[in-house]
Amino acid sequence: MTSQIAGWLLPPLQGRAGVGSYHAISSIRYNTLSTRNISHTSTTSPASNDKPDSRLASPSPAGEGRGGVCGALPFFLARRIFSDDNGKRKVSRPAIRIATLGVAIGLAVMLVSVSVVLGFKHTIRDKVTGFGSHIQVADFMTLQMGEQYPVVMNDSMTSVLRNIKGVAHVQRYAVKQGIIKTDDDFLGVAFKGVGPDFDSTFLHSNMVTGSIPRFSDTASSNRLLVSRIMADKLNLRCGQKVFAYFIDHNGVRARRFTIAGIYETNLKRYDEVMCYTDLYTVVKLNGWEPDQASGAELTISDFDRLDEVSARVTRKVNRTVDHYGETYSSANVKELNPQIFSWLGLMDLNVWIILALMVAVAGVTMISGLLIIILERTNMIGVLKALGARNRTIRHTFLWFAVFIIGRGLLWGNALGLGLLALQHLTGLVKLDAQTYYVSTVPVEFNWLLIALINVVTLLLCILMLVIPSFLISHIHPAKSMRYE
Repeated sequence: MTSQIAGWLLPPLQGRAGVGSYHAISSIRYNTLSTRNISHTSTTSPASNDKPDSRLASPSPAGEGRGGVCGALPFFLARRIFSDDNGKRKVSRPAIRIATLGVAIGLAVMLVSVSVVLGFKHTIRDKVTGFGSHIQVADFMTLQMGEQYPVVMNDSMTSVLRNIKGVAHVQRYAVKQGIIKTDDDFLGVAFKGVGPDFDSTFLHSNMVTGSIPRFSDTASSNRLLVSRIMADKLNLRCGQKVFAYFIDHNGVRARRFTIAGIYETNLKRYDEVMCYTDLYTVVKLNGWEPDQASGAELTISDFDRLDEVSARVTRKVNRTVDHYGETYSSANVKELNPQIFSWLGLMDLNVWIILALMVAVAGVTMISGLLIIILERTNMIGVLKALGARNRTIRHTFLWFAVFIIGRGLLWGNALGLGLLALQHLTGLVKLDAQTYYVSTVPVEFNWLLIALINVVTLLLCILMLVIPSFLISHIHPAKSMRYE
């Protein structure tokens, strides 16, 4: 065993670790000779035990030379042990495989969980903000009660809102309740009027058929964009003409529209009621002045700073009164949709639970594997101690050995997890009930910084969990462990 360890250590340390590590090997040989001298002296001259040899008073432990305990010796020794096993150890081979598999599966589950939850949260968030933007500025009663009270929303007001730090886009809107009627059926809906400043990116990504018309705030095109739910209920198709009826204090008014396009977002609460037409049409139907609207929708550049930007908007407009006597107010998308965002917030807790469980699984399998390897390598540990190696040096050796196992597990875990995510992203293999989950396939999002962080944290936590089990080495006695060597 001694010659095998020396054969492992000497070539790599002479070539890579430099003079300090070479002195560590010298100290091993020196301690070996010293041990033999002590044994020879004790058998030939018992009285010499009372006079210890000054040469042996302070031996230089293996690995404690100029390289230090954190030097190259533990690393190269661990690497040599790791490569020397090569399936020869009947006990440690399955233990290493199980430990590697535990780390790989744990990491793959963590990557899939985090990526799916991020994709799901951002998809739902984008759909909710696509219908109502990040922040709405409107009359106080409009935001609190849902009734439509007009506020002045002319160019000067939108310019004020656009100049608020963090606001990326401002668009006016107006809403009017009405009924769409066909020859066979009718349906109550909300007509949302938007103008040329309308950002149609969200609707473009969710179009089923037809096209989005050019909405106007100065003329009426009488073109209507409806959802697929409405089209299915009323049997509507693009190019079809329908009548809409509006009831207010002036009585019942009818207007004919042409179906320009059909969209589908799978967000049922909006798809069931929301259709789009010109801002000019809805303002006229409400009987408002040309400079009035239901409010303005503000899109911000960074959703993570929603609360900060929302506070700026609130300070700017809240309790401000326009020249018609209406009071401005503001609310962000979280305040207008508390149920949805509370539900999305619960997903974060689920992810933390999954991460904790998977790290625990990986750590337990690594602890079991390390203990088995230490027990199987008892003879080697005894030889190293007899040669003068300290417990700390041997512990570092086995911790480096564990790092190699964890590294292999992380490699396979990344390949498995990212492979599954890429497959889902490219093919949409796993389907969902869109009426329940608001999406038809499982969404995934690749956050490379977070993926790298998960890898690093998993590695560090597994190593920390192995520190205490590695102290088993200090209880191994060289004489007992080498008895049958």
